[in-house]
Amino acid sequence: MFERLRTARGVVRSLLIYYGDRRRAAAMDRIYAQFVKPGDLVFDAGAHVGDRVAAFRRLKARVVAIEPQPALVRTLRLFYGRAADVVIEPVALGAAEGTADLRLNVDNPTVSTASDTFIAASRGAPGWDRQAWRGSVTVPMTTLDALIARHGVPSFIKIDVEGFEAQALAGLTRSVAALSFEFTTIQREVALAALDRCVALGFSGYDAALGESHALVHGAWRSAEAIRRWLVGLPDEANSGDIYAVRR
Repeated sequence: MFERLRTARGVVRSLLIYYGDRRRAAAMDRIYAQFVKPGDLVFDAGAHVGDRVAAFRRLKARVVAIEPQPALVRTLRLFYGRAADVVIEPVALGAAEGTADLRLNVDNPTVSTASDTFIAASRGAPGWDRQAWRGSVTVPMTTLDALIARHGVPSFIKIDVEGFEAQALAGLTRSVAALSFEFTTIQREVALAALDRCVALGFSGYDAALGESHALVHGAWRSAEAIRRWLVGLPDEANSGDIYAVRR
């Protein structure tokens, strides 16, 4: 019972954070409008409580919301289960189909992860000292290629899967117009591996956004090597953000 109450409290905390700021919502709409047009299909990998789903819907896109955490799947179904423009996929993403052991942070579900190395990297890192992964659940895992075969080719893929970004991108071999993936300064090597995968997939233009700013840092598409140098040179205090990749 206590664990269920903590899980519910964590979900409510996320709802308040991610739905309670109109300026943040407007910033999301502005940045995603550069990649998403009315009628487009979007994949939201790591949909969490669905704030990006809401942004993509405001842009009149169709959304496949990909989220493995059972409590968050229930939240997504409550918010979007009857929406004709949203499909909810209760799965993790990886390089191959199968299962994944998902480590749960019930107090802060946004950092639940399938990556043990992500948890190890957080230990002792500034800003991560209060995070704890006390639960786990085995969830089905699929690939981006399999979801494309099921739903069609998206115009944009947003990937935010807490240290599992490179594995998620390893399951993509199809061409898409644009995508984003999260990076953290505690695991730059994961972001660099994801960047290498984007280069292999044929993406040629890159930019980035820091934290939850939802504003492109450079305002112009740069080479993969330029973004690599920028990422390596970031201070640890930058903590996290997103890399955007496009085909030019």
